[in-house]
Amino acid sequence: MALTKCCKATSKSSPRRSRQKSVARRSNPAGCDARRSAVTLAELLRTTAGYLAEKGVDSPRVDAELLLSRALGLSRIELYTQHDRPLNADEISAAREFVRRRAAREPLAYILGDWGFRRLILKTDARALVPRPETEILVDRALALLADVESPRIVDVGTGSGAIALALKDELPAATVTAVDLSPDALALASENAAALDLAVAFVESDLLGAVEGPFDLIASNPPYVDDDEAPGLPPEVRDHEPKLAVFGHGETERLADAARAKLVSGGALVLECHEAKTDQIAATLTALGYDDVRVTNDLAGRARVVEGRWTP
Repeated sequence: MALTKCCKATSKSSPRRSRQKSVARRSNPAGCDARRSAVTLAELLRTTAGYLAEKGVDSPRVDAELLLSRALGLSRIELYTQHDRPLNADEISAAREFVRRRAAREPLAYILGDWGFRRLILKTDARALVPRPETEILVDRALALLADVESPRIVDVGTGSGAIALALKDELPAATVTAVDLSPDALALASENAAALDLAVAFVESDLLGAVEGPFDLIASNPPYVDDDEAPGLPPEVRDHEPKLAVFGHGETERLADAARAKLVSGGALVLECHEAKTDQIAATLTALGYDDVRVTNDLAGRARVVEGRWTP
């Protein structure tokens, strides 16, 4: 009511009443002025980026663009071509909820609900790790290792969202691909992605390779490899939001390398994403287990990341 009266003052008002309303305006600057002004896209983008920066987000401007474009149903370029467009209350409310979640350091991919991986767009949520660029290097190496295999048999161990398995099936349509995970929730998410992408992958609940028969031409895995004592130094997005079963582990990579020998064809390959500080150790383990052609590949940031070897008994 106070806002309505303030905005509808007329020349018929008595001097006393006009003075009272003037005082009311000065004491309530969010009254008529707030009603007349509206937040524009440019203002919201600027304040969102600043707020995310204050909260420690690494790429506040890019995240702000992605969040606002999704919340408002606009492309990123439209955020700029419509920069002076005023926003209505529903739009501001939708944007505010996305920004609140990102400020709490929830992964951007979980908020958006999907994430790109190679040629695919995958559904992403808290049931599995966010697909990462360094894992695309693992897929590159897998494709290279299978270059001479016409119809390869592949298993992805610890599939999570299904990123590795689905990318390999997408790029090698003749392949027979199996994906395993210990988490039923992760397998459900991976199955949803396979259905959405119309990619035929078999999903099996298993601890490493225990529930699959083989033999396989290639075993690929991004196993949990972060030690528990590293948790305090992790970004909140990883430490507080991604599934701990998929992040923290000790010895899984070595166990998988050992078990893989019984599941690979002669000349079959094992390719593993590893902790950058442990790649030399894992490479030495593969050599000690009898793998040939052991190799370490760096990720896009130049850090040692992927270890591979061939099994030729």
